[in-house]
This record gives sequence, structure tokens and C-alpha cells, in this order.
Amino acid sequence: MGTVFSFDLRDTPTPAIRHALDRTVTWLHRVDEVFSTYRPGSQISRLARGEVTLADCEQDVTEVLRLCESAQRLTDGWFSPTPGGRLDPTGLVKGWAIERASEILARAGARNTCVNGGGDIQLRGECAPGVPWRVGVAHPSLPGQLSTVVSGRDLAVATSGTAERGPHILDPRTGRPAGSDLLSITLVGRHLTDVDAWATAAFAMGSSAREWIDSLPGVEAFAVTSGDRAWWTEGFPGVFGPSATGTWPG
Repeated sequence: MGTVFSFDLRDTPTPAIRHALDRTVTWLHRVDEVFSTYRPGSQISRLARGEVTLADCEQDVTEVLRLCESAQRLTDGWFSPTPGGRLDPTGLVKGWAIERASEILARAGARNTCVNGGGDIQLRGECAPGVPWRVGVAHPSLPGQLSTVVSGRDLAVATSGTAERGPHILDPRTGRPAGSDLLSITLVGRHLTDVDAWATAAFAMGSSAREWIDSLPGVEAFAVTSGDRAWWTEGFPGVFGPSATGTWPG
């Protein structure tokens, strides 16, 4: 999927958990083979070219496209698996894959885990007894610094922006890079499948994202604007670190 995955497991490494971790890694490689838009022979590439039908593809393809349709409706089209007219569900696939990986480990008895795919994270349980997980969110314009820290249990954290990959998020209405007034936006919820796709949509929305996010139950956000200021929703579960520019609102 063009990124690095990491696993932080805080439970006793039983044989069942070790086996589940091996299966999870194998499955993630399979997800890449099926959904990569960079592999001409992947099922999603062949489906996009009309060489196969949805019935010819694995069941996971049907599930992902159904989830994409749901996200498209919920975001009023700001999330789309077909920006520019080309089938590309990768805006949802990574979050879905990370959450599924977390579920595989949980079924094997891993209760306290962090699965991280390129900075999008699904957390379960705690990092230590009585101690919540803490996730640093990179500052989009100050390399090596954090804009905030998310702290909690059983959370999903997803960030969208241009700092790492440039203007790769498209405006689904035009097919061109989104002209967002945000540098980055981080969404926090329970399920990474949802918040990863919603973070992509929120970034494309720009300044209108805050009102939309307020309408989502159980979801909070932290954003850095192009003016290097920050805003966050009322329930954002963060510990707000100091900014080197001193421009965060109080």
C-alpha cells in the first residue's frame, strides 16, 4: 500500500498471538495485491479497466466498494472512490485494512494493541495497565515537531494533509488537487475504516469541515490551517503541546 505498517502488542506473546501476527502480515500483503492501483494486474486495476466484473473479484472488493458508497453518501460526495472518473478506493482501503488487522489480532487474544499504517492508527486496550495510549500527531509545517497528542483507549486516529505526500487529495468535483485551506486534519473515533475516509473528505472540505464533523456522533477533530493556526472540536481528547510559532488559540 505504499507505506510502512507496524504492530505494537502489549500482551504476553502466546503461540496463538504469534500465529495471528503472521497471518495478519500475510493478509495485508494480499490486500496490496488485490487493491493496489499501481499494480496493473490487481483486481481493482482490472475492474477499473473493465476486464473483470465485480462478481469475478474477491468478496473483499465488494465489501470495500460498499463501504466507499456509504462514505460517499455520508460526506455528500466529498469522499469518492472515483475522483476524476477513475476507480480508486485507496482512500478507504488502508483504514479498513488496519482495522481488520487489529480485529484478527484481537480474536487471537491480543487485547492491548496498536496497529499503525503510515500514521493512521487503530488502538485497542491500553499501552500498560491503567495507562492509556498516547499518539503524537506530526506538525504539518514544522518537521520533527508535534502539533498535538491524542490520548485514550480503544481509539482510531487518522490524519490527512499534504505534508508527507504533497497535494495528493483530490477534489471529487473537479478531479484536481483539493484547494483546501487546511494543512492537516486529524480525526479521532472508534473505527479506522470510517475516520480514515472521513479525514480525507474533511481535508477536501476545508473550512466547512468543522460544522460537518460536529454532526458526526463520537468523532472529534484537530486541524492546522494554512495560516498555521489550529482549531479543534469541543470533545477532542488531546493534550495540546506548545507550538513553536506560538499561534495556537488558547
